Amino acid sequence: MRINRKFWLSAAFCTSACLLGQTSAAQDNAALTITGANDAHEAGFRAYLSQVRQKALKEGVSATTLDRVLPSIGFNERVVRLDRQQPEGASNAPVPDFAPYKARHVDASRISRGRGKYTELRPLLQRIENETGVPEEIMIAIYGHETNYGSVTGNFNAPEALASLAYEGRRRALFEAELIAVLKMIDKGVPQYAITGSWAGALGKPQFLPSVYLRLARDGDGDGYADIWRSEVDAMTSIANYFVNAGWRRGEEWGFAVNVPGSLNRAALNSRMVSPRCPRVFARHSQWKTIAEWRQLGITPERGFWPKDSMMATLIEPDGVGRTGYLLGGNYRVILDYNCSNFYALSVGLLADEVRN
Repeated sequence: MRINRKFWLSAAFCTSACLLGQTSAAQDNAALTITGANDAHEAGFRAYLSQVRQKALKEGVSATTLDRVLPSIGFNERVVRLDRQQPEGASNAPVPDFAPYKARHVDASRISRGRGKYTELRPLLQRIENETGVPEEIMIAIYGHETNYGSVTGNFNAPEALASLAYEGRRRALFEAELIAVLKMIDKGVPQYAITGSWAGALGKPQFLPSVYLRLARDGDGDGYADIWRSEVDAMTSIANYFVNAGWRRGEEWGFAVNVPGSLNRAALNSRMVSPRCPRVFARHSQWKTIAEWRQLGITPERGFWPKDSMMATLIEPDGVGRTGYLLGGNYRVILDYNCSNFYALSVGLLADEVRN
C-alpha cells in the first residue's frame, strides 16, 4: 500500500556576519573574501545537486519530488566534520583493546533495558524467530546497540546529510547512491518524520541506510507500510529479514568466550585468506577449524560446555595473549555484515547472551 504523501517542509538555511560598530578596511576585505568563498562553495554544491537530479530522474524519481526536496537542502559542514573524525582503519594504526569498548557497550544499564524490552516484546520475538531462525536476543541486541532501544535515532535531515557527504567527495559513490535511494523513499511517499536520522543517513530503530530500507525493510504488522521509525513490530521484522538475507544459520550460535593456552602456536593458525571487504577486521581471525580441533589444541570454554564438535569456528583474541579469547561461528560474520567491526559484533553477541540469561 502506498502511504499518503506529507508536505515536505523546506528547511531554511541562512549564514550571516553581523558587524558591530566600525570595522577597519582590512576587516571589510576579509569579510568580502569569506563571502566570496562561501558563495563559490554554495555554487559548487548547487551544481553538484543538478548532476544528482539528472541521475535520479534516470532512476525513476519524479521531477516533482526532486524540485521539492533538492532546493530545500544546503551543504552541512558538520556532517563532513563528523565523518572525518571517524577512525580510518589504517593498517599501521594500533588496534586498541576490546575491554574498554565492552565496558561501555555491554554495561549494566544496557543489559537491564534489554531484558526489559525482551520481556515486553517476547510474543513478537518468538514469532519472528520461529519464522526466520534469527534468535530473539540477537534482534534485541542490535536494537540496543543501534539506537539504545529506540531512544536515539538521530536528528539530521537525511537528504542534506547524504548530499553533503557525497559532495565532499571522499566516498562519493557510496553516499550519492544513498542520496538517490532516500529520494526514492520520499518519492514513494515515506513521510518527513522518517527522513531524519544519523549524520551518515542511517534511519529508524534499526538504523538502516536508505538502500537497505528499500531492499530489506518489512511490514510486520500488516498495515502495508514498513514503519521502522514508529513500529517495533516492523523494526524487529526488518532486522530479522536483514540477517536472513545475510545468511544467518538457524540453530547455530554466534560464538563464545574461551580460555586460550599461552603455549598455543598462534603463528601456525594465522589465516592466509584476504577478505575483499573490511580486510583489517577479518585479518584478526584465525584459520577455520572444527570445535573438535580447537579442543585438541587445549582451548576451553569459559562457560564450561561446548557446542557440537562439527561446528566450524575461528579464534580471535581481542585483548591480546593471556586474556579472554572468542571462538566465532559463521553467524558472527552475519553480524559483521550489519556493521563490519569486531568490537561491534562481539559486543552484540555478548549483549544478546546477557539479555537471554
